[in-house]
Amino acid sequence: MRHRIAVVGGGPAGLTFARVLHRHGHPVTVLERDAAPDARPPGGTLDLHEGLGQRALDKAGLLAEFQALARAEGQAMRILDTDGTVLRDWPPRPDDRANPEIDRGQLRDLLLGTLDVQWGRGVTRVVPGTRDGVLVHFADGRQEAFDLVVGADGARSRTRPAVSSVTPYYTGVTFVETSLDDVDTRHPHLARLIGDGSVAVYGVNRALVAQRNSGGHVKVYAQFRAPLDRPTHLDLGRDLDLDDVEAVRSGLLAMFDGWAAPVLDLLRHGTAFVHRPLHVLPVSHTWTHVPGVTLLGDAAHLMPPLGAGANLAMLEGAELAESVAAGPGDLDEAVRAFEEQMWARADRWARITTAGLERLVSPDPAEALALFDQVQFDQVQSPGHGSGPRGQSRE
Repeated sequence: MRHRIAVVGGGPAGLTFARVLHRHGHPVTVLERDAAPDARPPGGTLDLHEGLGQRALDKAGLLAEFQALARAEGQAMRILDTDGTVLRDWPPRPDDRANPEIDRGQLRDLLLGTLDVQWGRGVTRVVPGTRDGVLVHFADGRQEAFDLVVGADGARSRTRPAVSSVTPYYTGVTFVETSLDDVDTRHPHLARLIGDGSVAVYGVNRALVAQRNSGGHVKVYAQFRAPLDRPTHLDLGRDLDLDDVEAVRSGLLAMFDGWAAPVLDLLRHGTAFVHRPLHVLPVSHTWTHVPGVTLLGDAAHLMPPLGAGANLAMLEGAELAESVAAGPGDLDEAVRAFEEQMWARADRWARITTAGLERLVSPDPAEALALFDQVQFDQVQSPGHGSGPRGQSRE
């Protein structure tokens, strides 16, 4: 008899899990709260590592299609001083496919393929151990039972409470995101500043990072340390309404006052601003195994967005799917073994990214530069394995 399996969340983790199961001929129910694939902006760009995200796509039979879409040139990284001096400029090596970029929307569509996703199915609660199996409660009041429920529903997971009482906590770092459109035509000087990939500028407890997406779209992130109860003060001592674009722009420009004019133009030409305080789960987050329920990705190990999260989530989804599809062994034992493997790998990456965030947004900007130098050295020594944050992630 086929197991009744559901995955909560239609992001990279959930879709990779479903796609690999589908490839093995096993039915799976994908539950996504969004009403449609394009119900909200999909986010920025992701760099998929050879040994992590690309490996997951290979397991899903999608690696060739990914390579046709991915932007190898997006691996370029440039670091400037606050006065605009170029401190480091790393173009991709010839034929380098270690960490090519892909827009989140393109990745979502690639993973979706012919999967049957139940859109608009917001999950409110997951209850294991009932007579019928694991009971999933929906926002519309309905319920449905499954043999296995996989929570791939992100930082604010509604599945997580079924296995863990732990909740994310604030890192002390806030991002404010803005965007530039048609940058090559409308802002050619910024297109040259950013190059083919990313540009980053690090100051005292703050940074500006800009990253190319496809189609001339650029995401810009102002990063700074701020208390959670006053994150929009921007160190100016006055509240700001994030819907007031000009007020936020003025506040950010004041925060980065004295930085080179071309760098500040990244903020001057931003079209809207989104507030993103960074939350994480404890580095060694684990739980006592609960039959019938497990977690993937940010639901399991939310960490600073430094290039690891989506990669880990996708590989976890692929590995769990393969374990489930391997049958006819005990489903619960397969899940338990997967969790042990996931926890060990996630612990390592959570430590790397937590330490990385401390160095990238720190009182000493030289710490950020030293971190990038180390990452570049590690990638030359072990290309494709992902030795740490390659840059600010697009997650």
